Amino acid sequence: MRRFGLIGKSLDHSFSPGYFAEKFFREGIEDSEYLSYPLDDLDDFDLWIEKTALEGFNVTIPYKEEIMGWLDTLQAEAGEIGAVNCVLRQEDRLIGYNTDIQGIEHSLDLMGQKFGYAVILGTGGASKAVRYVLEKRGIQLLQVGRDPVRSDVLFNDLGLADILEADLLVNCTPLGTFPEVDGFPPVPYDAIHEGQWLFDLVYNPEQTKFLKYGGARGARTLNGLPMLIAQAEASWNIWNSNESSR
Repeated sequence: MRRFGLIGKSLDHSFSPGYFAEKFFREGIEDSEYLSYPLDDLDDFDLWIEKTALEGFNVTIPYKEEIMGWLDTLQAEAGEIGAVNCVLRQEDRLIGYNTDIQGIEHSLDLMGQKFGYAVILGTGGASKAVRYVLEKRGIQLLQVGRDPVRSDVLFNDLGLADILEADLLVNCTPLGTFPEVDGFPPVPYDAIHEGQWLFDLVYNPEQTKFLKYGGARGARTLNGLPMLIAQAEASWNIWNSNESSR
């Protein structure tokens, strides 16, 4: 049996195990399984990976950056971003990738609009991939967070003009994720208007308060489900590439 999985801290409501179970059933893949592996820390990761014998795994909050210290090499874009969400085990080597790139690219393509100025909410591992993709598209950026080292501006200092001028707002924080559905990024929602897009990397619930508040102000919205599907398929392609079978 080929084994794949997801590591993170709180995985009770994670997307990937259910998605891959459905994929394996739909496509008649009977020699593979994909399981959740909640880890309190990565202190004994080297022993854990030997015990589980996974061929590949995805990485979610809060380990997208920390996992890099356990890998043997990084694919070029993952190295540039400084975050990994997909790992391939090739013999005794662990290779890190970032398939959030494909997920974000797909989501932006679905919006069908050329953006000039985006506000990124949050400074975690997922935000690094968002920033990488937006910069590659030549989009002017403002990154908002609570860490003054990682942020262009702090949430407490975010002004109406910062939101009014943006044509894309991206929530990269976990605020609003099930079961804590009452959470939302602290931004001046009165400044949101028609012509803007709000993109939330959260997919559960389908409509977070961030998206609801933006939609009520006339903005168009997209949740994180298309991104998750695209990054999952990109991960599967990596694990089943010619490279992984050598």
